[in-house]
Amino acid sequence: MKKVLYILLQCTWGLPQTLIGAVVFLFHLHSRHSLYHGAVVSCWKRRYSASMGLFLFLSERNADCRPLLVHEYGHTLQSLLLGPLYLPAAAIPSMLWMLLPPCRKLRQKRHISYYSFYTECWANSWGEKICKEPSIR
Repeated sequence: MKKVLYILLQCTWGLPQTLIGAVVFLFHLHSRHSLYHGAVVSCWKRRYSASMGLFLFLSERNADCRPLLVHEYGHTLQSLLLGPLYLPAAAIPSMLWMLLPPCRKLRQKRHISYYSFYTECWANSWGEKICKEPSIR
């Protein structure tokens, strides 16, 4: 019942990010797929992992990293809470923190963990609480 509610909410309240995730999923139909707590998990050839509503995309090189899976699932929980605000409040800041050269330089220079950013530690915390497994640190 919980998985049905999770899917229903991702496809309604979390519709914007779930639609984006569905489009990305369609481009990766040839990839390996599985389910995790109701989320659709796909392995892709990117160097990073991402979460969009109902869909998780794990880097092939980290596809078997269970703590990373818990972390990315935590982002889907943010999607459930924030609904249409997920993209501006969590997804976009997270992408900028990951990709912008000044952010990367700051993390390197000050030895700041990528997972210390508010969106990332929040995803870790919620993923661990719901999945009852350790997340990536």
